Amino acid sequence: MVNSFSFAESEAFLLLLTIGAYYVGVVINRKVRKPFTNPLLIAICLLIPVLTSLGIDYEHYEKGSHAISLLLSPTVVALGYTLHCQIKYIKGNVTRILLAITAGSIVGVLSVVAICLALNTPHLLMVSMEPKSVTMPIALGITSRTGGLLPLTAISVFICGIFGSIIGPWFLRKIGIKSPLAVGLAMGSASHGVGTSRALQIGQLEGAVAGMAIGLMGVWTAVVIPLVEQIIK
Repeated sequence: MVNSFSFAESEAFLLLLTIGAYYVGVVINRKVRKPFTNPLLIAICLLIPVLTSLGIDYEHYEKGSHAISLLLSPTVVALGYTLHCQIKYIKGNVTRILLAITAGSIVGVLSVVAICLALNTPHLLMVSMEPKSVTMPIALGITSRTGGLLPLTAISVFICGIFGSIIGPWFLRKIGIKSPLAVGLAMGSASHGVGTSRALQIGQLEGAVAGMAIGLMGVWTAVVIPLVEQIIK
């Protein structure tokens, strides 16, 4: 007789569970078509109670679903094709793009530091949340070097991405930002992969720029965080 709990811990079950939860999110999103019906958000809301009821912690889930995590890096690289198709619109704006990404990286890190210092948050929690605006593989790599909590980093990245993808387009419209270049930079630098997915729905140029912002944001954040840590020590 097959042990049901052992099967629930298997990689096959966790992969099927993850894909199934996301598929349900996609179906709901296509029917409702509202920003808050983000497929990833729905998938998370479905997965958490199931994993909790089965007693599966984050470390085990992450190991069991590592095949999906491995696809994140090549997916980001694949965005380079979209960038290549839109490169004519980006030429001549290199300086502006680099300045925007630099500012976004600094603000993204310092906003976490300022809030944590104001609330007297333990340093361990602060370093875990500092790379919140960076795509997951880079964020986890940064946290592993700074000694933070990987599960907390993952949660911070998810929340930041989902919040930005839902609120970002609405907020940019409210403050009068209409430039596709500016919208793409904002979505990609603030909300990494999830924001880029949303930017692609807005337009090809927005998505291409957002994809570029993911890589540049990761590089700059990996430089900024150690500098900030040295300053505040």
